[in-house]
Order: sequence, then structure tokens, then C-alpha cells
Amino acid sequence: MKKIFAALLSASFLLSPMVVSQASADDHRRPRVVVQKKVVVRSHWKKGYRVNASERRRFSDVNDYRRYRLAPPPRGYRWVRADNDYLLIGVTSGIISSIIAGR
Repeated sequence: MKKIFAALLSASFLLSPMVVSQASADDHRRPRVVVQKKVVVRSHWKKGYRVNASERRRFSDVNDYRRYRLAPPPRGYRWVRADNDYLLIGVTSGIISSIIAGR
């Protein structure tokens, strides 16, 4: 039994390089297709920009800012979500004081 097992084990060691070389030869014959996607997202929001009333209507308020790992807003400011960005804007002035992009 030991001799049969030893013979099968040695045969598998001898045949494995041939199987690997055949697989690598097949790789060279077949064209390899690699798809790479690069997504660049640019935000048009800038710090200090004044958001007008029509733009503010599109925003959704973020009341549970801890859920999104945002700092508590200072007095007179609020977090809003515009597209995939989080903006800290002044309540009365509408000026953007901070931007957290795409979390």
C-alpha cells in the first residue's frame, strides 16, 4: 500500500509542471481583456459659496449627523446633503463653511 501511494505521489510531482506549462501556453494564445474603470467625481461646491434659495430646496437636511460620522454643527449652522456631498451651511446666510465629499 505504501509503495502504491509513493508511486502516485511521485507521479503527481512529475506531471504537475507539464499541466502548469500547458495552462500558461493557453494563456498566451487567448487575448487577455482587462477592464479598468476610473471614476472621477468633482464637486462644484466651494467653501465660501453662497447657496441661493432655489438650490437650498434641492438639499435634504441631515439631522442624524452622527450616523454619517459628521461633527455636530455649531450654532447657526446645519448639515445638508447635496448629491453625495455633505455641506455645512449657515442657516441665515446660506454660506458654505465646510464640505465633506462623498462618504
